[in-house]
Amino acid sequence: MTWRPQYRSSKFRHVFGKAATKENCFDGVPITRSVQDNSFCAVNPRFVAIITECGGGGSFLVLSIKHTGKVDPHHPKVSGHRANVLDIKWNPFNDCCIASCSEDSTVKVWEIPPYGVMKNITVPWKELQGHSRRVSLIEWHPTANKILFSTAYDYQVMIWNLDCPEQVIKNPVRTIRHHTDVILSMSFNTDGSLFATTCKDRKVRLMEPRSGNLLQETNSKTHRAHKVLILGNMKMLFTSGTSCWNERQIAMWDQEDLSVPLLTENLDGSSGVVFPFYDPDTHMIYLAGKGDGNIRYYEISSEKPYIHYLTEYRSHVPQKGLGVMPKRGLDVSSCEVFRFYKLVTVKSLIEPLSMIVPRRSESYQEDLYPMTAANKPALTADEWLNGINKGPVLMSLKPGSQVPDSYPDKMELGNSLEAHRSQSRPDMLTFEYIQDQVNTKDSKGDGGCTQDGISQAPLSNGDDLTLCSPPKTENELRLKFHKQQEEIRRLKELLNQRDVRITQLELEIKNMKNSPPQNLL
Repeated sequence: MTWRPQYRSSKFRHVFGKAATKENCFDGVPITRSVQDNSFCAVNPRFVAIITECGGGGSFLVLSIKHTGKVDPHHPKVSGHRANVLDIKWNPFNDCCIASCSEDSTVKVWEIPPYGVMKNITVPWKELQGHSRRVSLIEWHPTANKILFSTAYDYQVMIWNLDCPEQVIKNPVRTIRHHTDVILSMSFNTDGSLFATTCKDRKVRLMEPRSGNLLQETNSKTHRAHKVLILGNMKMLFTSGTSCWNERQIAMWDQEDLSVPLLTENLDGSSGVVFPFYDPDTHMIYLAGKGDGNIRYYEISSEKPYIHYLTEYRSHVPQKGLGVMPKRGLDVSSCEVFRFYKLVTVKSLIEPLSMIVPRRSESYQEDLYPMTAANKPALTADEWLNGINKGPVLMSLKPGSQVPDSYPDKMELGNSLEAHRSQSRPDMLTFEYIQDQVNTKDSKGDGGCTQDGISQAPLSNGDDLTLCSPPKTENELRLKFHKQQEEIRRLKELLNQRDVRITQLELEIKNMKNSPPQNLL
């Protein structure tokens, strides 16, 4: 009997990585030299944020995702921390809200103007004071709005409710004290009812966040976990770490029984930490080592052998960290299923890296893009704290489908103008909003007075003209030019969306006319 190898059919077998050209990279970024094992980069469809090196205090850059090329060395920064920034994370439900943690033992939440950072931002929207030592890691809840988790070198996990009027919050809603050493990573399941952590004591812990109860704990002597991921609704955990022989190793665990791993596999003998990234839509997992130039990717299944090696992307340029674009920001026309933003310290470069499934057709591939998590919360903070669990709100990535608003209805900001900016999404402006702006301008008299006789400063594209003095430097002129280009781009997107909607309505009317009338009994 002839032996035949068993080949596993997969539509992701030929996924390949495509690095962006130099013109589409962010060049001249002073990337931090911190040795913390974090990604140092956070990305959403609007901005990319990078922790930078600075002389005193801590700061990070926020750049528009479209403004690639050489970065101005004097670009304004977000610089309100008194010590080095260790981690940054975008709010998944608000593209203009970002949280940061620092060695000054605080967590700060910032509101970024929709058009980008035009001047240094030093005053946060919220400041969270509760940890006694430096805060190393932060994570947003995946489905509840304004719920933030933080971990620090005081071995505690704190849960914060940002839906409150106070600007400085000193009391978390829950403090979890099950750890005996520094917490290295944290991951949630799909609805956020469970979360897992890894710790320097070599243990993986599975906990219930609201009650703080410890559900499961590993006690393996052959695998020292460094990073952990809960694999969606597959009832499994994935960890990356080292073996007892200091070889880099990955392991799969049963969520219901963490006593023994389902699978362990050695990778190589390098020393850099392996960062895992999981895509629940395609069930693919990507492994990128700190200091490596390659990225391995695998496909996960619920049956043995659980993990299937596909291939790897190779590069001679090492990465210090990686940011990941949410699914709603991918280019579906080129069959892009994942996108990294690779931090190259030796070149001061941020390089976008797209993972693409080769397809001949340029039409929308529904089998590659199932319904995915939207930028809309499923729960309010109070609902989640009261014990309600809900899965994420789903959306379609098909062009022309409706995208939920990425801004919450109420944001406690300093003034009404900033509140209006945070509630409206500039790249998806509605006709009613534009008409309201035109009517507001028409209703003002000379000198910027309204019909009620109340003096107000005139607005131009949502900006106070008293704050829009003529540019005095080349940097200010460049920023205003980019701002105008963004406005033109947004208006073009608005027109394209209206054209698509008009075409859909015309087809519906045509179909109704051509359809035979139904006989009424």
